[in-house]
Amino acid sequence: MSKRDPKRLPHDFHLWTTVSATVEPLRRKGLLKLGHGTLPIPEPEPTPAIKAPPKMGSPKKPFLPPYQAPTQPVQVVEKNVDPAIHKKVRRGRIEIDGTIDLHGMTQVEARETLRRYIGARAARGDRTLLVITGKGAKTENDYVAAMTERGILRTMLPIWLSEPGLSHMISGWSLAARGHGGEGAWYVRLRRP
Repeated sequence: MSKRDPKRLPHDFHLWTTVSATVEPLRRKGLLKLGHGTLPIPEPEPTPAIKAPPKMGSPKKPFLPPYQAPTQPVQVVEKNVDPAIHKKVRRGRIEIDGTIDLHGMTQVEARETLRRYIGARAARGDRTLLVITGKGAKTENDYVAAMTERGILRTMLPIWLSEPGLSHMISGWSLAARGHGGEGAWYVRLRRP
């Protein structure tokens, strides 16, 4: 953009005022005529009375809660279902008393849902449950650049079952047979009431 020649500025200004005088405005109220007299001085704003400081609203909820390190690391004890029982469940000789599907849930939702479900089923006297976690997202050539871990619910299930709130109700767990979901599902065996 080229700079204007300062010598032409007054000429342009007079040209503009001449042209604008021939135009009929849509609203007359509040318009100033250029080139006729001095500009009006704005009225000073009244001095406001001393105001109280603005109320501090409740702070907005952060997008993610701050990280809290676990107080005690949970020891994941491998509690495999008895091989004879696992074989009977796999072949259908022992009935599965209940099934829960955790697909599409966040870790927090899945953990809470699992706790409530196992508590209710243990109170009912059920023994064998099928917990479907899914295998996790998988991309072509198993390249997972954007994800931190594949199959987070599948990975976390044994940790959740080892926690003090559930471990006293659980007899054991193992991966389900292919007919029941394979790597994306678990057999969970509850203790006798």
